[in-house]
Amino acid sequence: MTEAVLNYLTEHREEQLEALKEFLRIPSVSTDSKFKPDVRKAAQFVHDYLSKIGFEHVEIQETKGHPLVYAEWLNAGEDAPTVLVYGHYDVQPADPIELWETDPFEPTIRNGRLYARGASDDKGQVFMYLAVFEAFLKTTGKLPINVKVCIEGEEEIGSENLYELLQSKKEKFNADFAMISDSGMVTEGQPTILYGLKGFTGLEFTIHGPENDLHSGIYGGAVRNPLMAMAHVLASMKDQNEVVLVENFYDDVEPLTDDERKLMADAPSEDFVKTTGIPETVSESGYTAVEHTMARPTLEINGMFGGYQGEGTKTIIPSSATAKLTCRLVPGQDPEKIQDALVKHIEKHLPKGVTVSIEREPLSAKAYKVDPNHPLIQKAAKSYGDAFNQEAVFVRMGGSIPVVEWIDDIFKMPIVLLGFGTPDDRLHSPNESFLLENYDLGLVTIVNYLTSL
Repeated sequence: MTEAVLNYLTEHREEQLEALKEFLRIPSVSTDSKFKPDVRKAAQFVHDYLSKIGFEHVEIQETKGHPLVYAEWLNAGEDAPTVLVYGHYDVQPADPIELWETDPFEPTIRNGRLYARGASDDKGQVFMYLAVFEAFLKTTGKLPINVKVCIEGEEEIGSENLYELLQSKKEKFNADFAMISDSGMVTEGQPTILYGLKGFTGLEFTIHGPENDLHSGIYGGAVRNPLMAMAHVLASMKDQNEVVLVENFYDDVEPLTDDERKLMADAPSEDFVKTTGIPETVSESGYTAVEHTMARPTLEINGMFGGYQGEGTKTIIPSSATAKLTCRLVPGQDPEKIQDALVKHIEKHLPKGVTVSIEREPLSAKAYKVDPNHPLIQKAAKSYGDAFNQEAVFVRMGGSIPVVEWIDDIFKMPIVLLGFGTPDDRLHSPNESFLLENYDLGLVTIVNYLTSL
């Protein structure tokens, strides 16, 4: 069976790549309302493709925002497991357009890579599943296991309507496990099993001083400067050893085990100095930079503004100053409790003479982690390693995919994260691309994995 399926993928490679290019030509930018018709067009593409290849039930489900495509093929029998395959068809804006070497919505192949917005994140990886399902259904007339498909159009804007939909239609989306390909490898050619993701939360706060900007000569020394007050508050949050000083921040952190530290040490890692241009790395005392990014919580200032921003000097005491903070969380930490701790810290360290207003991040998410020794994870690692002829490594990622935590929270099912991107894909940036060798070997990985189950 597997040989026939793989032969089909080889024989129909160009035809399927043309279909992927058609998918990529649709500018399904979910953040910009002018692309709303294109977002729906992309949903229709997924719907039509699944219908064409033989899925028995396919529907476009409306949400308060962009639509979601649901499909199911449940003829493998009651004894066969059921997988929920998740992905997203929406993409980031292509701006700045002038930095693209070719049109972001006209797919182009150069040097073994397919260039287009969404090539790697996430249309290319979503289409791999469509191609594999097609190969099975066209050659054997069936899939190895029962399959449910959930492809949404709002991931790039926080999947703001997905949780409610999954919760309200829990039975429809329920499965034995989930598969998601919306991530990548630690280095090119190195199969990488992602067994953990960080959670996410944050807030924005504004320190208010005088009713309007004031002359710094006349009022300096009598009026508290909101920007200086902001500097005091922010400086109180973290020391020079990257240890967060917010009270209760580390209270519920799940310790990093020796076994996990070994997994991280054994995996190839990014050369941060080389790839970012920094003079040296910094990390929390007692942890390497890799351990800190993958498995320890962080607090970052994402932006701060206030006062005069123009050319030259304007001698004022500004009326306000604003900062945006985010935290990446690890297992054990609750986003709401972290927000409470941040608010308490800001209020405690606020200097006299100013007031503060705080706006909490509404789309927070808890961290996710699955046991790397889980049989489903081990089978995935073997299928991945066999396809790429390289033993898979196991890592946790510093980024967050809220839907992973939601699926875990609602369904309590294990989630297999099979990412086929590379560090050179330039996600969310001009000249995004997908390595075609990974596309081809990724197809083999998915075929082998589904067959093994």
